[in-house]
Amino acid sequence: MLKVRRIDETDVQGKRVLVRCDFNVPIRDGRVTEDTRVRAHLKTINYLLERGCSVILMSHLGRPKGKSNPEFSLKPVVPVLSEHLKRPVTLAPDCIGPDAEKLAAALKPGEVLLLENLRFHKEEEKNDPDFARKLAVLASVYVNDAFAASHRAHASVVGLVPFVQSSCAGFLLVSEVETFNRSFASPARPLVMVLGGAKVSTKIGLIRNLLPKVDSLLIGGAMANTFIAARGNPVGKSLQETDFHAEAMAVLAEASSMGKRILLPVDVICAPSPDDAAHKQVVPVGSIPAGSMALDIGPRTAELFAAEIAAARTVVWNGPVGLFEMPGFDEGTRAIARAIAGNREALTVGGGGDTDAALEMTGLKEKFSHVSTGGGAFLELLEGRDLPAITALG
Repeated sequence: MLKVRRIDETDVQGKRVLVRCDFNVPIRDGRVTEDTRVRAHLKTINYLLERGCSVILMSHLGRPKGKSNPEFSLKPVVPVLSEHLKRPVTLAPDCIGPDAEKLAAALKPGEVLLLENLRFHKEEEKNDPDFARKLAVLASVYVNDAFAASHRAHASVVGLVPFVQSSCAGFLLVSEVETFNRSFASPARPLVMVLGGAKVSTKIGLIRNLLPKVDSLLIGGAMANTFIAARGNPVGKSLQETDFHAEAMAVLAEASSMGKRILLPVDVICAPSPDDAAHKQVVPVGSIPAGSMALDIGPRTAELFAAEIAAARTVVWNGPVGLFEMPGFDEGTRAIARAIAGNREALTVGGGGDTDAALEMTGLKEKFSHVSTGGGAFLELLEGRDLPAITALG
């Protein structure tokens, strides 16, 4: 069970508050092209403004490699924030130093200051204590609302916590923690995990951590090929990891000994290459032609997975079950999204960058109970790892 001190359990009234946000948004020609991450923080920011706080926002953007670079300036975020908050937002020329301190000190209740990109300083990612102190001096209260950055032991999410009078989690971070607890610490059962993606090697820790917790695990995507091949079935030219055959068989044996269900594809959609959807065909998993690649789950598999999902009371999804970004190999992922969205009795959770992209493609994102804002952070929680930022707030 993860625990954090919540913003609504913290005395913030009339105080100067420093909020770690995730404004790592797509920018083109100096304009924000998609503002979901900005909107995700509005509940926290408005809560503070309604309580007479002067609010200082900070974030990273891109990978400027520790140097000031106009290409990675947060300047384009300012008009987006101003529009949503219905008030002016000032951009500080830096995130630390005399100018930032002067602007922060002059803030009046209800005013908002956005600090320039944290990663213009290499000390941010190094969790440098002196840099952390320079951030902390700007405010008396620190709020972490950036779940997507909470798996990094950086100065703005970990290092500054000891140097402020009080610290807590914003509503976005709280929602991520509470959803994770509902999904795995005290889930409504059956708990079904749908796992896709390319490689077993990148998710073996996640699988082993989840096996004792879930009732059934549905595996699709290219990672399923490794399990299929490990069982002695030909997979043609399909992406697989021969070095992980023994690991895959061990996982299947462990699941059986625990009484857990692992469902693998029974049929697949294959083609000579991802660019050759015109020659795709549906075949049983034991009959993948030598010159073909498995690029999506087949219709029978989609039906089996959908039936398992329909009976669940908690469903967590990470990873597409096919090459969804290529036309002709997206139907399996669409079917999974429809099945999860259609289970109105269950807590339905999606997480991970590719999962988020798949949900955007299907237009079903709003029908999920919760879609995580943190790709790497979400995966590390699933693997059973402690997130440094959450530990710091504990």
